[in-house]
Amino acid sequence: MKTINDYMDTFAIAPPRLEQLTARALSKGGDFCDLYFEHTTYMNLLLKDGEVTSGGSHTDYGVGIRVLKGEKTGYAYSESTSMADMLAAADAASAIACSPAEPRHYARTADRRYDLYPSRIDWRTAKVNELVRVLKDLEAAIKVKDTRIVKIIARISCSVSDVLMYNSSGELTTDSRPMGSLIASVVFQQNGKTESKSVSRSFRMGAEMLSKELIDELAAEAVSGIDERFEAIRPAGGQMPVVMGAGASGILLHEAMGHAFEADFNRKGQSIFAGRLGEKICSDKISIIDDGTIAGNRGSGNYDDEGVPAQKTYMVEHGILTSYLHDRISAAWYGVPSTGNGRRESFRYNPIPRMRATYMEDGDTTREDIIRSVKKGIYVDEFSNGQVKIGEGDFTFYVKSGFLIEDGRLTAPIKDINVIGNGPEALADISMVAADLKIDNGTWTCGKEQNVPVTCGIPTVLVDHLTVGGE
Repeated sequence: MKTINDYMDTFAIAPPRLEQLTARALSKGGDFCDLYFEHTTYMNLLLKDGEVTSGGSHTDYGVGIRVLKGEKTGYAYSESTSMADMLAAADAASAIACSPAEPRHYARTADRRYDLYPSRIDWRTAKVNELVRVLKDLEAAIKVKDTRIVKIIARISCSVSDVLMYNSSGELTTDSRPMGSLIASVVFQQNGKTESKSVSRSFRMGAEMLSKELIDELAAEAVSGIDERFEAIRPAGGQMPVVMGAGASGILLHEAMGHAFEADFNRKGQSIFAGRLGEKICSDKISIIDDGTIAGNRGSGNYDDEGVPAQKTYMVEHGILTSYLHDRISAAWYGVPSTGNGRRESFRYNPIPRMRATYMEDGDTTREDIIRSVKKGIYVDEFSNGQVKIGEGDFTFYVKSGFLIEDGRLTAPIKDINVIGNGPEALADISMVAADLKIDNGTWTCGKEQNVPVTCGIPTVLVDHLTVGGE
């Protein structure tokens, strides 16, 4: 278990120097300053055609310094933690931020402590030959399941980040964040046709996540539904009911709705939900949560990247818009506590409001009852290549797999279609929600200006009207 002194040693820093840096950064009149020290070790191994064809590791190290003055933000970073280099970065951040501006107060945060990702086997000490064995076991477990397989690529990606955060309110926070991902991409051929499928699991855990159970689960998923993909048709398009399958369909919730709840978009009037707190925006059957407190979850964090403790935030509660997702800047602007959603890709980036694990709570019906209620429509369960306009809420998502629904039954498999709609309208059009919430633990990454790990989830839901782009 790391101590505060261990983190101080990693970054060659001591409390008096932290105080000296924040004082220097505020010397031109800033309202608030924070420091973000990071030491991350990355490793990747890739197995192709039965052999490890690439692999390696590298380390990222440095400190980011932010100064806030009214509506202005100054940010600078250094890849060195020598005092001279950090003082230069503090001066640069201060110079950017500290032109005349109306001052703003940044509140201290409650000191809540979590241990959301205990790691039994540190990725930094995991033995490479054992990781290679896992990749070969995964390849073998997939290969034996289907004679149409012509290629398997398996990959392990992992990292551990040691982080130290300090701010001008005197808050000192440390965190050690593991991340592991196991991924397989499989290519199938049948009668001159080719289909492919990728499966993955990603957790904030140590190397103990690489269990036989996980290998078996991924192998089964890798070949699941391939018969249907070879048989799938491209259906007629038009406006129709769409049933979203539990789990991966949550990416639509994340992209088409979740981003519009992030407070920076609302503070600047760019979101369709700006100024609508307290309004009813959908059925009272619907509650939407962003949660940073799920143990081992890819999107979770003991603290966000501003040192604010992890939280579970209801954005929508029984149909009412109850909260945006805040970092310290938007929280100060709205006069509310931060929700712990200030996140950044690395020390080189300024934190901004970002989602973590975003999902809809269970409803009061079943998947089967939802399908039975649809006379003519489609069921979809895998998406990719989504595009969303935050201001208008318009979205387009490519459907990788699904089924026609005819007279309340799943019939022909479908693929190669787009689902088109508007986030707020689609949310308001959800009329049925099943009690089968599934969090999808794949390697989801959100790319709003910066890349950060997230997860998503949803129960089976019925959207009464969406446009399907088909034949």
